[in-house]
Amino acid sequence: MENGSKKRWGFQGNQEMNMAAAVTIRGVLGKLRSNLSEEDNRPVIPLGHGDPSAFPCFRTTPVAEDAIADAVRSAKFNSYAPAVGLLPARRAVAEYLSKDLPYQLSPDDIYITIGCTQAIEIMIQVLARPGANILLPRPGFPFYETRAAADNLEVRHFDLLPEHGWEVDLEAVKALADENTVAMVIINPGNPSGSVFTYEHLKKVAETSRKLGIMVISDEVYGHLAFGSKPFVPMGVFGSIVPVVTVGSISKRWVVPGWRLGWLVTNDLNGILRKSGVVESIISSLNISSDPATFIQGAVPEILEKTKEDFFSNTISILRECADIIHERIKDIPCITCLQKPEGSMFVMVKLNLSLLEDIDDDVEFCMKLSKEESVIVLPGVAVGMKNWLRVTFAIDPPSLEDGLGRIKAFYQRHAKKE
Repeated sequence: MENGSKKRWGFQGNQEMNMAAAVTIRGVLGKLRSNLSEEDNRPVIPLGHGDPSAFPCFRTTPVAEDAIADAVRSAKFNSYAPAVGLLPARRAVAEYLSKDLPYQLSPDDIYITIGCTQAIEIMIQVLARPGANILLPRPGFPFYETRAAADNLEVRHFDLLPEHGWEVDLEAVKALADENTVAMVIINPGNPSGSVFTYEHLKKVAETSRKLGIMVISDEVYGHLAFGSKPFVPMGVFGSIVPVVTVGSISKRWVVPGWRLGWLVTNDLNGILRKSGVVESIISSLNISSDPATFIQGAVPEILEKTKEDFFSNTISILRECADIIHERIKDIPCITCLQKPEGSMFVMVKLNLSLLEDIDDDVEFCMKLSKEESVIVLPGVAVGMKNWLRVTFAIDPPSLEDGLGRIKAFYQRHAKKE
């Protein structure tokens, strides 16, 4: 081939994947970070990402650290693990989750995954078939939409109702479902809403799903991170009413998201998931995918069994303090309204009043200018399905949270509409 001549290559980048990635939380946060001013010497305040592990007050328990070290040094976990996960890890997860259920889970109900993310991927893959649709909450966690699009599974959104504690609009669920609906997803405690569903509401979700003939996928990655008046109730409690698939991980409660250890659990006392072939498909999906590092699986029994309650109570105490701070300080920022005080997870949704601001047209522009001018990262609500709202995390150390909210107040005062 002569120099300078044109050659047609038979490959190119996947533009659809690029477009899908651009609207993920990671993609949006990446754009906000790239907009930070190099001239601002203040520390960046990360109020857009639910990862408190960088802050010393949220460091994981030494029990978990020692368990990892012991697993590595034992030389017992250097081999491949079974696709469904090591039996001791599955047994430990079954015991851990069964403490909150009216029945005992079996290790055969547990599948170990690469964090909660892979558990979500597997369920979307399993349920995707021509013409099928899945019901997702709005606001919600956008990875479900992205994954469903990749697997050609139609998405239909039902609203969460902020004026009713972000409960599921069950009438909307009934209206959306048809003979091709396979499942509805709930996230409890709520990301991004900060809500915690009551026993009574979850029972209504189960009964509605049973009538519609669909399963419930319950995302409980923030399980037990409840610090308001409502206790955390796992959806698996209603596994005798409707088939429930629970996805979760150690990422949030143990503050180790980078360890990537999660689970997919079938709560199905009537055996419907097995009879319908769903269980077989879950195993098939695991057989053609990667699995978590074996030494982390080897550490799971010790992590789940030996972590002391004071570690959990300390985390809850800090989250409660930070939830109080954000709820009170937001009252000093007129352009932002918190309709529901967060009671769980690490987030709160707040409504943006653009009529009080000059030269800001929407939530994306608000967040872009905020990052540029104040080195504060906040996620625009459009990224989680609610335009002109904001998702704010409060899972950082209290002084940094106070600093970040002070900067947002200064930003508002600078951009407030002149009377």
